[in-house]
Amino acid sequence: MELFHDIAKLVEEGRPFVLATVIDSSGSTPQKPGSKMVVLEGGERRGTVGGGAIEQQVVEAALALLADGEAQSKLVETHLTHDLGMCCGGRMRVFLEKHGAAAHLWVFGAGHVAKELAALAHTVGFRVHVVDERPEWASAARFPHAELTLANPADVARRLVGGAHVYLCITTHDHPLDQACVEALLRKPSAYVGVIGSRRKAERFKLRLNAAGFTEAEISRMNSPMGVAIGALTPAEIAVSIVGQLISVRRGAGKL
Repeated sequence: MELFHDIAKLVEEGRPFVLATVIDSSGSTPQKPGSKMVVLEGGERRGTVGGGAIEQQVVEAALALLADGEAQSKLVETHLTHDLGMCCGGRMRVFLEKHGAAAHLWVFGAGHVAKELAALAHTVGFRVHVVDERPEWASAARFPHAELTLANPADVARRLVGGAHVYLCITTHDHPLDQACVEALLRKPSAYVGVIGSRRKAERFKLRLNAAGFTEAEISRMNSPMGVAIGALTPAEIAVSIVGQLISVRRGAGKL
């Protein structure tokens, strides 16, 4: 039961891992069907599928699966003596199932587009965080499925660590605040950085970023206007276009 508690905690934390389960065995084997082991990035493991050479083989296969951007599962079939030189003499089949890291979407600003964006992003599997210092806007009633931070968005942006599975959408009510958020986030690791607004606004922001010392490569990371071109007008339509772009990045369909 402790292993299941660990799995639940890893899922809650959004950490990627592989669950290895012995699904079949014959002859003399160190573990029987149902035995489970969790393998994390770096080779850390919880539980066991038998120790020794068979466990090392499973760990190596699990790490390869974690590094594979497309594969979600793998079957490891091994004769313990012939393949690994173990004295047991039996056979084992171990099923590996990858559980990817959670995609975290940070929405800076809690306006009308942000409300629709947060709802739709939650529906397609993002863990949504909304940041705004206005409690009447950043409320649980408006964002029932988001984690809310009542603080100045630029201050939170400066503290945010970022990461490979972090998506950043800037949609505040104030252009200077948008600019401050962009400057705080653009050099941090992330899968996506986007700013809501027109092409004209985007060009002004690029000029200001250039003047602030950002390189062309850094500025090119900013997606603005956000979203795919579908002629969106309403907040809900704009949210659809933005989430479509986020999904494209998450699934590797488009490099931004």
